[in-house]
Amino acid sequence: MLKTDYKNCKNNSDFERYFDMEVKDPYRWLESMNSSQTRQWIKEQNQKTQNNLDKIPFREKMKERLREVCNYPKYSAPFHEGNLYFFFKNEGLQNQSVLYIQEGLGSPAEVFLDPNQLSKDGTKALTEYALSKGGKYFAYGVAEGGSDWNEFFVMDVNQRKALPDHLKWIKFSTIAWHGEGFYYTRYDCPEEGEELVAKNENARIFYHKMGTKQSEDILIHQDKNHPLRTAYAVVSKDESYLFVYQREGATNKNALYVQKLTSKPSPQNLQTLAKGFQAEYTVIDNLEKRLIVLTDHEAPKYKLILMDPQKPSPCDWQELIPETKNVIQSASTVGGKLFVTYMQDVRSQVLVYNLDGKYQGEVQLPTLGCAEGFQGEKSDLYTFYTFTSYVHPITIYKYNISTNESEVAHASEAKFDSEKFQTKQVFYSSPDGTQIPMFLTFSKDLTLDGTNPTMLYGYGGFNISLTPSFKAWLIPFLEAGGIYAVANIRGGGEYGEDWHKAGALANKQNVFDDFIAGAEYLIQEKYTCSKKLAIAGGSNGGLLVGACLNQRPDLFQVALPAVGVLDMLRFHRFTIGYAWVIEYGCAENSLEEFRNLYAYSPLHNISEEKDYPAVLITTGDHDDRVVPAHSYKFAAALQEKCQGENPLLIRIATDAGHGAGKPTQKILEEQSDIWSFVFYNLGMEL
Repeated sequence: MLKTDYKNCKNNSDFERYFDMEVKDPYRWLESMNSSQTRQWIKEQNQKTQNNLDKIPFREKMKERLREVCNYPKYSAPFHEGNLYFFFKNEGLQNQSVLYIQEGLGSPAEVFLDPNQLSKDGTKALTEYALSKGGKYFAYGVAEGGSDWNEFFVMDVNQRKALPDHLKWIKFSTIAWHGEGFYYTRYDCPEEGEELVAKNENARIFYHKMGTKQSEDILIHQDKNHPLRTAYAVVSKDESYLFVYQREGATNKNALYVQKLTSKPSPQNLQTLAKGFQAEYTVIDNLEKRLIVLTDHEAPKYKLILMDPQKPSPCDWQELIPETKNVIQSASTVGGKLFVTYMQDVRSQVLVYNLDGKYQGEVQLPTLGCAEGFQGEKSDLYTFYTFTSYVHPITIYKYNISTNESEVAHASEAKFDSEKFQTKQVFYSSPDGTQIPMFLTFSKDLTLDGTNPTMLYGYGGFNISLTPSFKAWLIPFLEAGGIYAVANIRGGGEYGEDWHKAGALANKQNVFDDFIAGAEYLIQEKYTCSKKLAIAGGSNGGLLVGACLNQRPDLFQVALPAVGVLDMLRFHRFTIGYAWVIEYGCAENSLEEFRNLYAYSPLHNISEEKDYPAVLITTGDHDDRVVPAHSYKFAAALQEKCQGENPLLIRIATDAGHGAGKPTQKILEEQSDIWSFVFYNLGMEL
């Protein structure tokens, strides 16, 4: 069992006391993820799930159909350093996308780095990457088995060969080049066997000089007094400034430090620009001696300001782009212009300004959707961006900065006729009267008679917005008459910090109320009915599904909590879970916080008296973001307490983590099982 020593708790394997209440915890043993008992339980659960799925007559047909719709070339927008251009391409079903290089646009491209060569099964994935100024070096991170742990490597770009530099025990890090080296974040090496569960503490920023050992790296920043704070480094485009961002919990609010860079990296002279942690500060670029900063300081929907590093006080700021009714999602400079991407009712709007903040025009987007990109250098004449929507596969556009015109650089080759489908946005009322936006995607010839199979998806947390995006594995569902609904509930960032706060901490029940109201709206407006309604969400969205599953099991026919935060009393004790206390609260902090968490914690609110819908929990045995013990314990408790006829299953992927870097083959296998389960339990045919 894991060692525990907490101030307000008395614990053993069966219960834990929080203040005046004893809470049973009979499946605590499943937190010991390497024990023989847990491994045997995983084996039995996966066998039980596979036995159930094997009974679905069209399961293999579903797998083949998904392979077919996902098998098309996929490209990223190019990025460059000088005349060297790079882009990612996946031929269709490659486990990992391959990085290509070309010397100038239009010249022949060649493979630069193929992550598929790092492992036979594709479980090693490329993560963070960055080119050095001038394009001499390319540094990149590799994660294995879906873990957040990274190892960093470096390639010589001209010679296309790996260099001996090799860095380990890296998490939540950037790669910030300066001169002949780069800044990065690392943690202490965890004890053997505890790599995927031990609390991640004492983040430190180092500078690594090329050709030296990691043990010789220069310590630049650490905060011994606050071991739970995270930190990462960013270097300005002209390499004149080092910025250190420090965060306290999983929030965008940060402290910001700056150092004027010289030829020799030094831990000295880090100057405070913002003390934190009441607002977010992101440096977009520097204009000689002033910084362009994106902030929500006294502007919950964000604004852009000019800051003098020598006079960083808000009273000395100059407002560059004021706050508006729409949330600023991102900003960047390229070609001497400032590109500001807004969320206008959760759809992208990209406005162009000069560097003095004068409006220059709007980037004309094809339709309702999401645009990302607009990166580059001051001398660039063109920039690239991607555009996608629920019925618009990712298309890459080349944008002419001087003429404000876009042209298609690469059209999607997805096997999908977008003309047959539509997306519309509706607004519905939550119980307190708040208007919640929701996107609905379905066939144009669909009859809305209250019998259509529907998938309702949500997240609702951490200031994260669910913006429109295309997912090929939805195609069979849409073709079979399904409706895909995405509810932009509170807790996200769709309408700024106030929207986020309305779904956090003591307000978390608003998130579940919003989602349940969305399901009721779909039924009331004759899109679907309870027997044809499935709900899904991952991570914090897994919490959403678990809580709504307990609160309204009668409302849904299928529930799919993925990699969910499901034990709200103990989440903070594993890996990076302590960072979520700022979003959820902590059961050990106060009686009030304990009661709030206990009231909706999915693990602790399973009903023994209600019939539950069909449930398929999904997780990965290498998930060190939301450790799989959450899903293990929830599945075990569901199976113990619920006696209805619907299946209550858990699918545990091996050598898989929270989601990032998952090989294509594992994604296809998982999606095949999920959609087979959905179709079968909603009474659909493929």
